[in-house]
Amino acid sequence: MSQIEKSPPPKPRAPHPAEIHTKAVPEPRAEKARRGLRRDLSASVVVFLLAVPLSLGIALATGAPPQAGLIAAAVGGIVAGLLGGAPLQVTGAATGLLVVTADLVQRYGWRATCAVTVLAGLAQLALGALRVARAALAISPAIVHGMLAGIGVTIAVGQLHVVLGGSPDSSALDNAAALPRQLEHPHAVALLIGAVTVAVLAGWKRLPGRGGRWARRVPAPLAAVLAATALSAGTTVPRVDLPSWRAPELPVLPHASWPALAAAVLTVTLVASMESLLSALAVDRLAAERPGAPTGRAQLDRELAGQGVANAVSGLLGGMPVSGGAMRGSANVKAGAATRRATVLHGVWVLLCAGLLAGTLELIPLASLAALVMVVGVRMVSFAHIRHVHRHREFPVYAATLGAVVVLGVLHGVATGIAVSVFLALRRLTHTRIAVTEEEDCHRVRVSGQLTFLAVPRLTRALALVPAHANVVVELCGSFMDHAAYEALRTWSAAHRAHGGWVTLGGRSGRPIAEPASAHSCRPWTPWRNHHCTRPAPGDRPAPASSGSQLLGGVSAFQRHTAPLVREELARLAREGQRPTQLFLTCADSRLVTSMITSSGPGDLFTVRNVGNLMPPPGSDTSCDSVAAAIEYAVEVLRVGSITVCGHSGCGAMGALLASAAPEEGEPTPLARWLRHGRPSLARMRRIGRLGRGEIALDNRPVADDQERLALVNVLQQLDHLRAHPCVARRVAEGSLALHGMYFHVGDAQAYVLDEATGRFSAVSGAPAAARA
Repeated sequence: MSQIEKSPPPKPRAPHPAEIHTKAVPEPRAEKARRGLRRDLSASVVVFLLAVPLSLGIALATGAPPQAGLIAAAVGGIVAGLLGGAPLQVTGAATGLLVVTADLVQRYGWRATCAVTVLAGLAQLALGALRVARAALAISPAIVHGMLAGIGVTIAVGQLHVVLGGSPDSSALDNAAALPRQLEHPHAVALLIGAVTVAVLAGWKRLPGRGGRWARRVPAPLAAVLAATALSAGTTVPRVDLPSWRAPELPVLPHASWPALAAAVLTVTLVASMESLLSALAVDRLAAERPGAPTGRAQLDRELAGQGVANAVSGLLGGMPVSGGAMRGSANVKAGAATRRATVLHGVWVLLCAGLLAGTLELIPLASLAALVMVVGVRMVSFAHIRHVHRHREFPVYAATLGAVVVLGVLHGVATGIAVSVFLALRRLTHTRIAVTEEEDCHRVRVSGQLTFLAVPRLTRALALVPAHANVVVELCGSFMDHAAYEALRTWSAAHRAHGGWVTLGGRSGRPIAEPASAHSCRPWTPWRNHHCTRPAPGDRPAPASSGSQLLGGVSAFQRHTAPLVREELARLAREGQRPTQLFLTCADSRLVTSMITSSGPGDLFTVRNVGNLMPPPGSDTSCDSVAAAIEYAVEVLRVGSITVCGHSGCGAMGALLASAAPEEGEPTPLARWLRHGRPSLARMRRIGRLGRGEIALDNRPVADDQERLALVNVLQQLDHLRAHPCVARRVAEGSLALHGMYFHVGDAQAYVLDEATGRFSAVSGAPAAARA
């Protein structure tokens, strides 16, 4: 469904068909440009208000000059915004690099830290030129999340000392050990300022009423810092001290050995690159779900090179290391940014603020900024990530990385995580359990785990325990068996049968195993293709009884081949309930197999099918409540993020509508009553034809005939009917629900996605996702 998500979503309210010909239609490109500029200006201000306190807090937490954070924000916004490959990502002072930067500043001084930043930027630039960005994503997510969580723990513990009125040590363990002593003698005013900052950050999004909705337009970090600054008025507490601006001093190489320098550069490069790439993907996914999102995926190699240039420039100007941040990027997307202008403008506003509002920034108490950074650190330990890695049996990797980052540092922590990940992978590959049990009528040999050549000695020892002439069931519960294990099983089973025994080799369901066949066979979990195994021979008209046999044959094939592969996933869905992200409204035509054309599986789609993929508008007919109920359930209860209306070629309902020009005689049938909901589509198509308007088109060929034209127009009309439902309209207005149109040509096996801005259906490319990116 990724192609569907990339299509531009609809406007919040589509015009009534009668309005189309009475309103003056502005020039689309000029109107789109003006609307995009307004959205970019608004988003840039929101991100600027978020970036200023965050950049100051990160700079102060590392021991860098406060203006270094502002330089990083300005350079990251302007340079990375212009050159990067993720247009909506916002680059600035790197939260993930806070611990690394603090260690470099304490060990080598600030100018040497700037030199390391420049070298790391050059390394990122080289990696981008070598096009290795996607290879960097091969690192297990458990390692990345563990690294960020470890950094978050270190940040939170260190900044808690500042909130309590003290100063942090360089080591997380030292900070934790000194915390009880610091708690005994806190600085009351600093603690109060920090507590107010945390309270505002935690409760800002929960402000009730209309006033709360207006207040939430101000970023929570800015509101928290403003509240803390107002509270601290008249008190004597440490505040931000911005020295007068002067020409930056050139960076100098640290007085360290080459291995130590290489380790520092490698650490900054690794952490900044991983944080930027993962943030780019997260912002990309978030933007794809938002109405009005720009099309196109993030170009990760270009983004990595852009981050490298930004780091080199930031280091040369005396700024901190930079990286893309999910917090700033998500704020940019949610504020409605349309292009990279929002990112660049935010950097311009930071630059102007640093030059014109320095006196205002010096009113901010340090305890407030420390509390802000402490909350950011706490949020880096995500329980959602912990549940995710635990579900994939990667929690040991996560825990090892987190602990090693806190105790040993970032680079050692990542190395530890990689080592644990490799160990677990090898253990899963070699950890095979083989048990022989004697049952009433047979001996059962159960093999759990992957059956490779490493397990062949244990397998042969277990098979030697089986008596001659016995009936044997060999049950293979793993998902992989290599050639050596297959030959060992085949040789033993042939010898056992030769001595009068009986052997069955299979999986949990008794599915027999065999060598791969070159001819077509109904192998499980492969794409559907010419699947005639349970169908009658060509030319034979099946009787009702044989049709039932065909259905039962298909069910039997599912139980033999596919059920063992999906049983674990279906059991999880049965425990956790369904959580689909898409609602798919399509026709009941038997040729339209939604799971096949969307490559979806259990739990992915909430599907509504009816004759003609019709969506009756609200209040049209009480007999249509079933469709409206399904829409309401998907939107309000399941909270799907998008709805797709899919028409198709050769639709019988569209043919019936075209043939229904004459009024019906007598009582209309249920089918005729249902097709009345398609008459607005028929009227819309005839109005288009009468006025010569090109409202719908296919991008790679002309529309074949009136039946195909009506099917395309019907998709547009049903999207309008969807927007008339209050629950859909509300979610669309909130920006949490996107509507998409789709058309599937059955004969060509080609899917098309609607661009409502132009009325064109674009063919979905068959290129792999990596090639499209």
